[in-house]
Amino acid sequence: MARVGSWCRRIPLLDRWLLGELIGPLLFAIAAFTVVSLSVGVMFELVRRIVESGLPVGIAVQVLLLRLPSFLVISFPMATLMATLLAYSRLSANSELTALRSVGISATRMIAPALALALVMTGLTFVFNDVIVPRTSLSAEITLQRALGRSVSTEKGNNIIYSRFGRLVAGDGESETGLAQLFYAKKFNEGVMSGVTVLDFSRLGFTQMLVADEARWNERESKWEFLDGQILTLSPSGSVTSADFDRYLYPLSAAPIRIAKLPKDANNMTVAEAIEAERMLDEAGDRKEARRMRVRIQEKFTLPMACLVFGLIGSSLGAKPNGRTSRSQGFGISVVLILVYYVLSFSFSSLGVKGTLPPVVAAWAPVLISLAGGGLLLRQASR
Repeated sequence: MARVGSWCRRIPLLDRWLLGELIGPLLFAIAAFTVVSLSVGVMFELVRRIVESGLPVGIAVQVLLLRLPSFLVISFPMATLMATLLAYSRLSANSELTALRSVGISATRMIAPALALALVMTGLTFVFNDVIVPRTSLSAEITLQRALGRSVSTEKGNNIIYSRFGRLVAGDGESETGLAQLFYAKKFNEGVMSGVTVLDFSRLGFTQMLVADEARWNERESKWEFLDGQILTLSPSGSVTSADFDRYLYPLSAAPIRIAKLPKDANNMTVAEAIEAERMLDEAGDRKEARRMRVRIQEKFTLPMACLVFGLIGSSLGAKPNGRTSRSQGFGISVVLILVYYVLSFSFSSLGVKGTLPPVVAAWAPVLISLAGGGLLLRQASR
């Protein structure tokens, strides 16, 4: 405790005072936005489950707590905006910022503590979003489904597609690069692929189609084990041969099963998992999904940066001379600014997913545009 007190005393008095003015509104705003978002996003649904499905109240509370981090991630940027706007508006209305200006303290120096706090919130948001939320969201889903008496499978998916590009070899030894194999499974559940179809173009001129009821990855053989199926081969001459089988080992990597295990929502992945998912999708030839994943990876970093953006905008607006904003007005202004920022973010994100803009530009453009707008507001507050 003594070390903490000594460290705090090293912070200039002006910064300690301004940070003290910011902490209260920040905690209030986090609580307000979290309660509102939880009520709309989870609480009403859990109450309905309790009444209609007999979900135990204890389990509902547990699910609510597990979902809490995902809503805190949303609340942190919004709370930063509201806290800085309210705190600096009140100080401006009480002429305390005017007094600071009279002794030569610039607006930039006055909002420095707000920016420092915004940076702390940026780091906290990133840690929550990358480390805590993926785990707690999965735990919440598993807990809820088990309580409702439903089977839980963490390894499942539908319409699994994997394409492999490589060398296509002709009978005379010539080769070229192209699509070698295309793997499709209708369903994947706990390590078993169902309704499997594989097209093999690895031999130039020949087309081979393998159809099976089920397929499993054979770890010992490092091959796919197909069960109860048929192989059709179309030769360059046009003749077709077919053969039925009960069990057939096919040489293909385990990439299809890794793709099947990928979470459908990038929000449930860490940055490392998202990068690995992007690499696998790119290798599988799914360019659209790989591009979407590249945008989501960048957004893993831009989402926390919203705290810094809102901290700059909120403090600059609040520090304007003769500013006066009540809590209700501050909440309203915050909602409008948040809406504008996220509409801008979603618009650029869609352009990135479509391929109109590079992923880096699509994710970071709203942040840079908003920071530039915050810089203009700060310039006005400095006059």
